[in-house]
Amino acid sequence: MVMEEKGLKFSCKHVVKCAIFVVLLMNNSLFPSSVSASSEYREALAESLLYFEAQRSGRLPYHQRVQWRGHSGLTDGLEQGVDLVGGYYDAGDNVKFGLPMAFTVTMLSWGVAEYGEDMAAAGELRHAMEAIKWGTDYFVKAHTQPHVLWTQVGDGDTDHGCWQRPEDMTTSRKAHKVDAERPGSEVAAETAAAMAAASVVFKQTDPHYSHVLLHHAQQLFEFADKYRGRYDESVEAAAEYYPSESGYGDELLWAALWLHRATGKAEYLDYAVDNAHAFNGAAWAVAEFSWDIKHAGVQILASKILMEKGRRLEEEQVKTLEEYRYKAEHYLCACLNMNLDDADNVRRTPAGLLFVRPWNNMQYVAGAAFLLTVFADYLSSAGGSGLRCGRGLAGPRELAALARAQADYVLGANPAGMSYLVGHGRAFPAMVHHRAASSASQREAKAFVGCAQGYDEWYARRGANPHVLVGAVVGGPDERDAFADERGNYMQTEACTYNTAPLVGVFARLSRLEGDQRDKI
Repeated sequence: MVMEEKGLKFSCKHVVKCAIFVVLLMNNSLFPSSVSASSEYREALAESLLYFEAQRSGRLPYHQRVQWRGHSGLTDGLEQGVDLVGGYYDAGDNVKFGLPMAFTVTMLSWGVAEYGEDMAAAGELRHAMEAIKWGTDYFVKAHTQPHVLWTQVGDGDTDHGCWQRPEDMTTSRKAHKVDAERPGSEVAAETAAAMAAASVVFKQTDPHYSHVLLHHAQQLFEFADKYRGRYDESVEAAAEYYPSESGYGDELLWAALWLHRATGKAEYLDYAVDNAHAFNGAAWAVAEFSWDIKHAGVQILASKILMEKGRRLEEEQVKTLEEYRYKAEHYLCACLNMNLDDADNVRRTPAGLLFVRPWNNMQYVAGAAFLLTVFADYLSSAGGSGLRCGRGLAGPRELAALARAQADYVLGANPAGMSYLVGHGRAFPAMVHHRAASSASQREAKAFVGCAQGYDEWYARRGANPHVLVGAVVGGPDERDAFADERGNYMQTEACTYNTAPLVGVFARLSRLEGDQRDKI
């Protein structure tokens, strides 16, 4: 998301956010740990899910745990004659951006689909499903017709001129949509992926809701594919904040594979196979994964299908899925620093943190941690060979070790002794770049706070925020492991929903260690 100083805005097109890693394998000896150390992961899981309640827009439920937040955005969509109340604010401001919101829900759903049992064991499955449903309920509202999707509420330019609690918003709440005349394949396909992934999550506990989500997912995918076009050309208000640099091919493949997982229908797998090269899914070798660039996620989902169903697939399907897996291995080898050419590997800080970009680097760390984790488990379950990296072979243990090392760095095992998961441990960022957390709540200060007043009274105030944004994953340290905890240092201290979302699954998988260790006592 774009960050800002008073009266100034800065384009943040590579900003995405996330948080970190994971680790796992059915062979738990991969994760030797003391009980005290492993219990951190269960705490981190609970904290990470609490963050999504702080990001809620709309009328808050009676069981809302983050009490310093109040109802907000209650007239969203009114001007356009549509109910767009609900959903999530993406970061520290008050705009609802559809593309990163949908990616957040997809990653939360993927985490539950893989590690729901671990979340249940930790007593957090209900909170995880509530976090997903808060997003999907909004998407159902926003998908008003088969070929109409409302993709944004609010305006980044005016929003960044104000420092207001969401409960006090006076900035534009204009809503933007994509349709057949002004298409937006990225956001329509990502929303389809989110709803398909969520349908998997709710299939057993709420089959009717699961069916509703799947119906919307199938319609949105058809819309995204039939009326192809870049969403940031149709929704100019999003272009400066969440531009689609990778195009819409990766989202179309991503949605197709999630629909295949949700339905089992061959037509969606055929789509991913037939369009593998046209959309660069089996052609691009990447070294990052984010709300914009989803190729690595696509490649890993395709690899899972190959590992599970290879013998039952047609020869041409196997050949294409093997190409997907080859590219998936390039991404994983890049994280391990095991590709032959250093230019194809992900840099690391002196203390070992994966480093892609200075702005909100934790989003890339979080995404990498999750993909390392699930692929390690996929390999373990399939009993297949490891990665064929340029500098040698690597198996589940290596993937698990890197994922856990990244997660531990995020939780405080770093030179600064700082947890970049806010509210975790004894030291964490106290001046998060976040309007609501940095301002007094309406419960404590009922008086209206205006645009400039918020900058003067709260943004410029020295010292810790009045509210701890528990579970938020901030942008994190620079390439030298240095971090400045300052409200104005938005490159490092702003947090986003898509930073934390991948880590929910990672912490859930790692939380399994606590139970394993306790059973041995």
